[in-house]
Amino acid sequence: MSEHAFNIDNVGRWSEEISFAVDIDRSIAYTKATNDPTAQHLAGSVSPPVFAVVPALTDMAEATMSAVPDELMLRILHGEHDFRFHRPIVPGDTLKVRSRVVGIHGKSSGVVVTTNAKTRDEDDRLVNEQYFTGFFRGGNWPHQVGRPAPEHAFDQTLRARPADFVVEQKFDADQTFRYAEPAGDPMPIHTDDEIAKSMGLPGIIMHGLCTMAFTSHAVLSRVAPNNPDRLKRLAVRFASPGRPGQVMTTSIWNTGGGVFAFESVNNEGQVLIKDGLAEIQGA
Repeated sequence: MSEHAFNIDNVGRWSEEISFAVDIDRSIAYTKATNDPTAQHLAGSVSPPVFAVVPALTDMAEATMSAVPDELMLRILHGEHDFRFHRPIVPGDTLKVRSRVVGIHGKSSGVVVTTNAKTRDEDDRLVNEQYFTGFFRGGNWPHQVGRPAPEHAFDQTLRARPADFVVEQKFDADQTFRYAEPAGDPMPIHTDDEIAKSMGLPGIIMHGLCTMAFTSHAVLSRVAPNNPDRLKRLAVRFASPGRPGQVMTTSIWNTGGGVFAFESVNNEGQVLIKDGLAEIQGA
């Protein structure tokens, strides 16, 4: 196999800044689309934590693809996502976003591209930052440039004791249809069964970030149900896609110092989310 041509000149290069106005109706729609029971999110007083991806999604995608050869663009899998929250997003905010690829790392079965986005408010204060890790299946690029995303690996010794919390949640039959519009992610593998099957999938699959949003309120409901703004970091590795109608069980371990490790499986025993990490201020 010939080597693919990744654009390493774009590593570390910031995108042009974009602006995003946070609409209260969209924030509430996102809350409902992820079955989030948090009162503040349903009222629209603050946006859900994973809503942070919405202002940055297009910019992160464009930054990522600027480093990727055309023939690999459709081979992307969302490998990991890592949010750092400095303050909640509030409907009415006008946010500024810019992104950059921070690393490209060749693996035996593909290539990992890591992109970092920073979101600031009108006063240039940092609201959140996030790391998006894309895995390009079949890419051949035996090199290492830049840095990978920060670590959040699960400590296997935790399995020696039961989880501190276990939360069951069900994906609704129409979950992906409700999520696609407020999230700004209309990819047809989430809404068209025939297209999903043509891509080698068993049918419509859940958006990874919708599944991640479910884990956010699984943790918050047990640790900080009335203070979602205490969530300061949320990071996951996507292991397998969930499907509408499935039940997801999230097991959560308190590792001390406000740090919680978690993983999620579906009712068929398939791991959906692994290496989950949540940092809760004051917990």
